[in-house]
Amino acid sequence: MYLLGIDLGTSSIKVSVIEAATQRIVSSVQYPEVEAEISSPQVGWAEQNPETWWKNTKNAIKKSQEKRNYDPKDIQAIGIAYQMHGLVVLDAQGEVLRPSIIWCDSRAVEYGDKAFSTLGKDFCLEHHLNSPGNFTAAKLAWVKENEPAVYEKIDKVMLPGEYLAYKLSGALSTSISALSEGIFWDFVENKLSTSVLKYFGFPRSFFPDIQDVFSVHGELRSDVAAELGLRSGIPIAYKSGDQPNNAFSLNVLEPGEVAATAGTSGVIYGVSDALVHDPESRVNTFAHVNYTPDQVRTGTLLCINGTGILYSWAKKLLGNSISYQDMNASSAAISAGAEGLRVLPFGNGAERIFHNRTIGAHFENLDLNRHHKGHFLKGITEGIAFSFRYGLDIMRENGMNASKVKAGHANLFLSEVFQRDFVEATGLEVELYDNDGSVGAALGAGLGSGAFASAKEAFLGVKKIKTISPQGGYEDIYENWKEILTTKLNK
Repeated sequence: MYLLGIDLGTSSIKVSVIEAATQRIVSSVQYPEVEAEISSPQVGWAEQNPETWWKNTKNAIKKSQEKRNYDPKDIQAIGIAYQMHGLVVLDAQGEVLRPSIIWCDSRAVEYGDKAFSTLGKDFCLEHHLNSPGNFTAAKLAWVKENEPAVYEKIDKVMLPGEYLAYKLSGALSTSISALSEGIFWDFVENKLSTSVLKYFGFPRSFFPDIQDVFSVHGELRSDVAAELGLRSGIPIAYKSGDQPNNAFSLNVLEPGEVAATAGTSGVIYGVSDALVHDPESRVNTFAHVNYTPDQVRTGTLLCINGTGILYSWAKKLLGNSISYQDMNASSAAISAGAEGLRVLPFGNGAERIFHNRTIGAHFENLDLNRHHKGHFLKGITEGIAFSFRYGLDIMRENGMNASKVKAGHANLFLSEVFQRDFVEATGLEVELYDNDGSVGAALGAGLGSGAFASAKEAFLGVKKIKTISPQGGYEDIYENWKEILTTKLNK
């Protein structure tokens, strides 16, 4: 018996198939091979077409079958992970009304800020654990005011993964975890937030029925099954935002456990058994995948928009002939500190840690006579690592005092240079696992469909690759980097 996991990322769709009995990965692919484009019709905007996600998902599933490592008819359940906070709107016929306004789009900041002020800071933080900020509710408010013809046609509002589940099954559902990431869930009232809906003027009918994350969210349509060579009626048994899912994929489920990921954006995610919030809303708290009103499990999420996207930008800038392996080799030859070159990686929209300000990416102290490609790349990996440290210190202010973090051996954590920079910058020991978001989605499908009796059983076959411990020596470099950042923030 096999389980199929789909990870709808910003740069690509990843699909993994695992053997349920052993958790062995039998296929893992991504589509397309190159990073998918983000459309930016105006400064600060970021959009992608949901129909392209669907097309790429089907191509990724077909690609996973090419080596014939498994019989597609033996897949028993499907799980979905997806980029968080995106807005997808459908009409009554189930057709997409406009491109998705994705997580790094900054256009709705003023709508969230106004709601935060009007509803009240204390009320929002107590009931929603966050400011409405730039999340899904604020994005929908932007559509309501700026595209009234589109808004009038809306029948259902959903997140990216809910759209994929709908295309696979024809069924619509949401979860407490999903609603909380859109700032639609009231943690005090334990229900869809009537305050947010009333303030923005959104009808309850926009939102699908609420189900557990680990439950059947629909069954594979016969026409889709025929197109993909799968068995009709396979349950879609798990659906989660990418960061709660990344934590789940690393078996980070209990209070005090911490996960990290460094893809297009960078995230540190810590689990708590309390309804905690940052008084300044620089980090965010959402319902974790195993949250219930009776057993609180929240995830405090530090998100930095500009991390891996800067490294992929550097690759494009250097030309198609260079590989990530070449880039890592060039930066590995450079000593800590990149001979004074400092990089601020914040060039991917408004950053929550800066109170939703957009400060842009910056290269400081560039010396044209001394610095070459290796310094350029080493400065980037260090700058990304230092941004993690900056955010981690905010999380420490809010009571998260972990000594180690779990991460999947994927994205920037594939690079030994970045691994070392991250460990030295943060002072955290890192445990690397042979897992990623698509594998986590497959494991979630196993738990949601009953293939696994418990989370403990689901992770019996997951193996740790290595542990990396800090050795010290980056503190002075970080403090210099932080001074440069502080100067930019104070302008």
